[in-house]
Amino acid sequence: MKKVAEYWKKEGERVRCTLCPHNCLIADGRRGVCRVRENVNGKLYTLIYSSCSSAAVDPIEKKPLFHFYPGSMVYSIATVGCNMKCLHCQNYSISQVSPEEAFLIEISPEDAVREALKRSRGIAFTYNEPTIWWEYAYDVSRLAKKNGLYTVFVTNGYINEEPLKEISRYLDAANVDIKSMDDEFYRKITRARLEPVLNAARLYKEMGVHLELTYLIIPTKNDDEKQIQKFINWVLDEFGEEQVIHFTAFYPTYKMLDVPPTPLKKLLNAYNIAKENELKFVYLGNVPHGEYENTYCPKCGNLLIERHGFSSKIVGIENGKCNKCGYKVPVVMD
Repeated sequence: MKKVAEYWKKEGERVRCTLCPHNCLIADGRRGVCRVRENVNGKLYTLIYSSCSSAAVDPIEKKPLFHFYPGSMVYSIATVGCNMKCLHCQNYSISQVSPEEAFLIEISPEDAVREALKRSRGIAFTYNEPTIWWEYAYDVSRLAKKNGLYTVFVTNGYINEEPLKEISRYLDAANVDIKSMDDEFYRKITRARLEPVLNAARLYKEMGVHLELTYLIIPTKNDDEKQIQKFINWVLDEFGEEQVIHFTAFYPTYKMLDVPPTPLKKLLNAYNIAKENELKFVYLGNVPHGEYENTYCPKCGNLLIERHGFSSKIVGIENGKCNKCGYKVPVVMD
């Protein structure tokens, strides 16, 4: 569905999109990097306002969010397009296409909320980049909050400050993907830049949005110890030792089929470095070893949340604290 977009300004016969850090200058009849925002006779339109490529009910752990309403189900929706061009995108069939190339159904904000209320605790904008779906995500999130649902962004963090601040008023949680701590990696692999992503992660936290961070470890690309240490130092400096981070395994896909899967030892090495630097809540994803997905009390080692795959069970938390030593656990829950 086409609708006049937010966050743009006219510059002569062209329009400047100000939604994300690309700040695309778009000629009449042309589209921005995301392929879903078009200049039509001097006005910027979103071409995907309520157009959905996917809709499913997922465990919140799949996002991944481990410290946010563990065990709850979330209505997960997506559209098409993205403002990054990641060579390793696992959802390239929807993120790297235009609206004309995909099968889309229209789901109004009212219908999205209605479906979420039937089967879940909240709504997640996920699978492709929610930033480019800003107008719809904003309307859905605002309506969701009125109906007692939580709201989630699973995002690459490539968004400008003003739209982030505006939508964060109606967002409860975000998982931001930090793809590397090397700007050159971002420019070559994603066709974007690093610093805006780091700025967005800081801003989500400042705005009171529950934040978790994911770092996909890609062999030979972003897996050396200096990169991992730089990421951990940044996390500690910006967010402190209780910040939740997820190191996840890469599997060859899209335009990176020549890169091997992440060896378990690489993930364990990142995990150990993080723990040695006193990060308290570190998780491994896409691995068969469940103990690296469980939540343990950093003070006494008590098992707090037990996870198997995408299911979880709270076993050691009472009134927000460890039931053995009383440590206050930073988990959002009822």
